Amino acid sequence: MRNLIRTSLGMVALCVAVSAMAQQPVVYPAKGQSTKQQGKDDGECHAWAKQNTGIDPAVLAQTPPAQNTGPAVGGGERVGGALMGAAGGALIGGIAGDAGKGAAIGAVVGTMGGGSRARQKQQAENQQAQAQRQQQMNTFYRAYGACMEGRGYTIK
Repeated sequence: MRNLIRTSLGMVALCVAVSAMAQQPVVYPAKGQSTKQQGKDDGECHAWAKQNTGIDPAVLAQTPPAQNTGPAVGGGERVGGALMGAAGGALIGGIAGDAGKGAAIGAVVGTMGGGSRARQKQQAENQQAQAQRQQQMNTFYRAYGACMEGRGYTIK
């Protein structure tokens, strides 16, 4: 199980790094800038964008995204599901003649449903963290692109 989690985290980090790189703008020297001049402008615009946005894409790419990979507990979903399931099971069991057995079955089913809700919540939190990370990269690249456009480059 731990190997699966580690592998999943590695794949997520790789996907985020690849998708972040895919968003990097393409720069064309529209005013005939030399390769040397383009390299100089690139470095200066990179530093300017980093300073003005507070985002360093190298650091961001090296740090894995914040992922909640532990057991999906803590939000009370399982306990709430168990209580609701036990109450419903007791009602149904009472009609059938064995409220205790119905409550036990209902508690098990409710716990499973609560666990499912907890995992869905965990997955949504992880997706939100990835979206925030991508938004940071896009902010950096917008600033970088603005700087390069100001120096006479075409940005796509």
